[in-house]
Amino acid sequence: MMDWTDRHCRVFHRHLTRRGLLYTEMLTTGAVIHGDRERLLGFDAVEHPVALQLGGSDPRELAAAARIGEDFGYDEINLNVGCPSDRVKDGRFGACLMAEPELVARCVDAMKRVVAVPVTVKCRIGIDDQDPEVALDALARAVVAAGCDALIVHARKAWLNGLSPKENRDIPPLDYDRVYRLKRAMPDVPVIINGGVRSVDEAKAHLAHVDGVMLGRAAYQEPWRLLTVDREIFGGPVPHATMQDALEAMMSYIEEQLAHGTRLHAITRHFVGAFHAVPGARAFRRHLAEQGVKPGAGLDVLREAITFVGAPRAPAEAA
Repeated sequence: MMDWTDRHCRVFHRHLTRRGLLYTEMLTTGAVIHGDRERLLGFDAVEHPVALQLGGSDPRELAAAARIGEDFGYDEINLNVGCPSDRVKDGRFGACLMAEPELVARCVDAMKRVVAVPVTVKCRIGIDDQDPEVALDALARAVVAAGCDALIVHARKAWLNGLSPKENRDIPPLDYDRVYRLKRAMPDVPVIINGGVRSVDEAKAHLAHVDGVMLGRAAYQEPWRLLTVDREIFGGPVPHATMQDALEAMMSYIEEQLAHGTRLHAITRHFVGAFHAVPGARAFRRHLAEQGVKPGAGLDVLREAITFVGAPRAPAEAA
């Protein structure tokens, strides 16, 4: 979710679900240690609970980055061992680390020694010619022995040789049963499933087999689905009944960000999929795309865009 789940996106998603755990985009250890920490790591208090996702393979650097993240107030530190992008592979982090479970275990151990918040690992079921039955168990057992608090498993292989990062999100077949088997083999370890989950109804079906579900692209591209999460998954009240209500609740945050020099488009670009099968949704998107990028664009642009959309209504899960 690099370049997607930035701080503005997460504040928006928090207005759609109070209970879901939010994750940052993956940040490299080098960026966290040497970069502009406030720009990279700063977040609004409303985002809690929120996890910091790190990319790296040096135990000492990961420990330093984890400590920095905890000091910033993050509720969880997550190590990404699943991203298949070329720049990730070239930097020896992400999915290529599936081939080095003992190194990943040392990384987890190093982080666990310096932070009190949970340390988790996000991985694939395997890479390239690995046998998922062997590869996933090897990684899972190594990191759990090192103290990993939960495993988030994208239920696809990553083909680092032969497929692009985009193709790796769709072409390798999903194998949810493999993740279910991991959970049965490790009943005391929280296992969260990820990959291809398109709706809250699908998430509920997975919860019969695992402890949690991570929504990635579905949550970003169709954020209206999140409006029902607190009721359907957690059995509690929803923060806002309609997307219009949620966007109205975002106004004060947007006004504050604009006052600090943030451009409107940096925030509203995350609203593109806000409305589903609602008359005027296309006009809403077009208005934000054309007017939101202009210098000095303000709240009036968003308010005007909302007027193009039909009467407020609560979302219904797509079949």
